[in-house]
Amino acid sequence: MSTPSAPVIDLEDLGFEQGAHLLIQRALRDLPPGDELAVTGSDPALVVHLEAWCRQFGHRVHDPGGGAEGVRARVVRGHTDLNRWSAAERAGGPGSNGVVENPAPHWGLAARGALIEQGGPELPFDLTERKLVWADIAPNLYATAVSAQWNPDEAVQWEAEVALPDEVERAVVQIMTYLVENEQAALVIPARLLSRIHPHFREVVQLLAVQAADEARHVEVFTRRALLKGGEMGTSAVSGRESLATLLTEPDFSLASFLLSVLGEGSFLNLLSFLDRYAPDPVTRQVTRLARQDEARHVAFGVGHLQYQSAVDPSLRTRLRAAVERRHDALVDTAGLNQDVFDALVTLVAGEWTPQAVKRGYAEVQRLRTEMDEGRQHRLIRLGFPPDEAADLSALHTRNFM
Repeated sequence: MSTPSAPVIDLEDLGFEQGAHLLIQRALRDLPPGDELAVTGSDPALVVHLEAWCRQFGHRVHDPGGGAEGVRARVVRGHTDLNRWSAAERAGGPGSNGVVENPAPHWGLAARGALIEQGGPELPFDLTERKLVWADIAPNLYATAVSAQWNPDEAVQWEAEVALPDEVERAVVQIMTYLVENEQAALVIPARLLSRIHPHFREVVQLLAVQAADEARHVEVFTRRALLKGGEMGTSAVSGRESLATLLTEPDFSLASFLLSVLGEGSFLNLLSFLDRYAPDPVTRQVTRLARQDEARHVAFGVGHLQYQSAVDPSLRTRLRAAVERRHDALVDTAGLNQDVFDALVTLVAGEWTPQAVKRGYAEVQRLRTEMDEGRQHRLIRLGFPPDEAADLSALHTRNFM
């Protein structure tokens, strides 16, 4: 029943097609159910539009069409919320502590923490479980990755003098060619995986997007260094491409992260340190050092994700071992590391064509392989493998490094 004390809102000449509902909605928000709001205004269609709007949102119009002191209608606030948000749910919370275990498919591209209207399309994300993609370190790694981005034109002194003997320059070109080949695989894999992840896990999606951008930048700078002196790219062996193909065909997110980031890129950290140590010119040193900073984050995410998943999935280590063994069996008949790449690494260290220099170069490359093996074992032990099993699995890793 209407009362003289009902609050009044004057819409003046504002119509519903111009936003009048916003003022009415705001005025009703603070009224308890059953109380009235008097509405005045000069728009001719006000009452018609008001009645339609109230039916939609569970309110009722009382005394439409006129009233004392210019009141056009009285709105009785509904006792129940009958609008389209009545069955809505929150998509977790906005911060990383609001991540849920199994976000609903119909949440789609909605922001985490948003109020989700029922219905809507179910987008085809197949990685929809927290345990399959999450890492507690992901939010911090993403923040670090964003702040650590670098511009190749500014971070690398491309104008620095590079005057190497022809054989050493060819060795650098061959190594850069090999790095480009591997970084292209490392670009494609996160790009493919991130499109499968439910956007609710946005920190992981963002981190993988930055990781793909990192790899794209590495492809650029390694290519630019290879062509710096105006020559041609080096060789690409079938064995290398076969090894990388086994990474591209792994459909499981965790196994792909394990093979690429923990084993492959982990070994590449050693390789990039090696190239930084023996770089014969400042440009080579700069591009390998910058790339290593990025790759360290990629490895950290891979290890962090697998540590998180192993805590909730006791079968994970069995699956990781099986993935290494499958890849080894698939590559057992391949030639391993491109001989041109191996020789280029030896040449880089030797720096000259004397028996003693070549002997030193060969020994350093063998030491690099040992460092790679020790690094893989260390990361495997961090994932919970016993030392003897970690040693066995590391020995099965592809001879192509990645």
